[in-house]
Parts: sequence; C-alpha cells; structure tokens
Amino acid sequence: MEYTTMGGTGAVVSRLGFGGAALGLADYVQEFDPADPVVHARSVAAIETALDSGVNYFDTAPGYGAGLGERVFGEALQGVDSAGGHPIFLATKIDPGTPGDQAEARVTESLQRLRRERVDLLQLHGSSYSPDDAERLLARGGLVEALTRLRDEGLVGRIGFSSEDSNEAVYRFIRSGAFDTVQLCYNLIYQHPYEPSRPFGSMITADDHGLGIITMRGTTSGILQRWIQSVNPANTFDYTPALIQFVLSNPLVDVVLVGMRTPQEVLANVALVADTAGRIDLDALHERYV
Repeated sequence: MEYTTMGGTGAVVSRLGFGGAALGLADYVQEFDPADPVVHARSVAAIETALDSGVNYFDTAPGYGAGLGERVFGEALQGVDSAGGHPIFLATKIDPGTPGDQAEARVTESLQRLRRERVDLLQLHGSSYSPDDAERLLARGGLVEALTRLRDEGLVGRIGFSSEDSNEAVYRFIRSGAFDTVQLCYNLIYQHPYEPSRPFGSMITADDHGLGIITMRGTTSGILQRWIQSVNPANTFDYTPALIQFVLSNPLVDVVLVGMRTPQEVLANVALVADTAGRIDLDALHERYV
C-alpha cells in the first residue's frame, strides 16, 4: 500500500481510501440493498479485506442510508486500531444545516454507530455552498465554531468540509484557517479544482494553505462509462483503473476515495494503487504543442 502524510495534519494515510457511500446508499450507481443480510456480510468482508491489505483511511457519513453506512463500518472496525502499521483514520460527516448547539449530540450519535470514542475527521457534508452558507457556518456561534470546540475537546481529531464545487464559498473555507482538510470532486471529467497549465484551482489553493486533500468520484460515478457506451456501444474496455490512476497521478491528492462493495473489488483496487507504472505526467497531458 502507498501511504502519504495528509497535508499539515501529520496523519499517515493510505492513498486509497475506502469510500462509504457505496455501502450505505441503496441503488447508488447500480442496484444495491444495504439492508440485505447477505449484502451486509459482504460489505463487512470488503472492509476486512481492505484492513488486511493495508488500507487505513475509511470515509462514511450518517447521510449514507440514514446511519446504515456508519453502522457497517462500526461493525467491521470494532476493536481495530491499525492497518499496514499505521493508525486507523476514520472520517465521518455532519449536515451543514445542524445548529451549533446540536453538533455534539449529532457527533455522539455517529460515534455510537461507529463504535468509537472519537472520530479522526469530521467534515461538513456539503455538495454546494452559497456565500450566505459560508457566512452562516463561519459566523460566531455557528457550526464551525462548535466543531472547533469538539476538536479542542478531543471528541474529533480534525475538521474538514466536502464540496462538489470550486466556488467562492469553497475558497473562503480554505482561506479561513478553520479547516484541516477538504474533500473535493475531482476526476477526468471534473478537473476544475486543478488546472496545472495556468496554474489555478481550489486544490492548489488548499495545498498552499496546508489542507489535506481528499478526492471523491474518482471513477466519475459511472458518467464517463455511460457516455462512452452511448457513442460506442461495442466498447468492451474497462476504464475504471485508468480513471483511478489519473487521480493518483496528481501530486496534490493525498487520498482518492473509491466505493467498494466486495473483497474482490478491494483487492483489484489495492493492486492498482501498487502499480505506480500506471501513473501519468499531468503536466505533459495538458501540453498543447509538440
């Protein structure tokens, strides 16, 4: 397994992160019932395979199946402190609409489902933030202040935020100094956080400010594959490994989250991360002249 130190957090994490949305959400990308006992057992086995393979970064959220996602990680990780010789790094999230005075109660509920006394990373679970959202969250007495207090008290190791955007609010969060990490949508289709030929992008700004950088939707949530199938129905090539390698090729990315539902998928992705020969030169990729 390939490891890195995540931004300025000091935490050593596997570059392959176990993304939890696929384990908690019903019919996410493909048919899937997380409440089915057979499916549940297979999900637990997938997490255990990841542990045996050295994956130590695990990401979930209470919003993944109304707590089902957190529960499966809680069961699989109970009593486990390390993987690959490094401490387990478990991340969950909190709804950004949560009032500050309810933050501790929501985190306590997550910890009960996760069967842990503390969580290593708590993130605002957002898709898109408006300037007004950023103002409200960062204001005195707001949710970010409450999360900072939980971090200072030790209930939470670090705090971060997730977003699908690279808009004004994202840059404000990054520059606020309030967060330790950022989780961004970044893949071959959505390259807006990182434009190396200029250079510009929220990922570059986050790195400049010492934030750990986690990416989601590395395989495009199946969008690229569906587009290729629509324009070339006879295509039989599996682009998934190349898509993951594209994200891993970015030197600013600490962790690429990949949704995995079976031990076989875990083993395939672990082998992929080990194949560093599959990485590409992103600077050369963006060259327009030969």
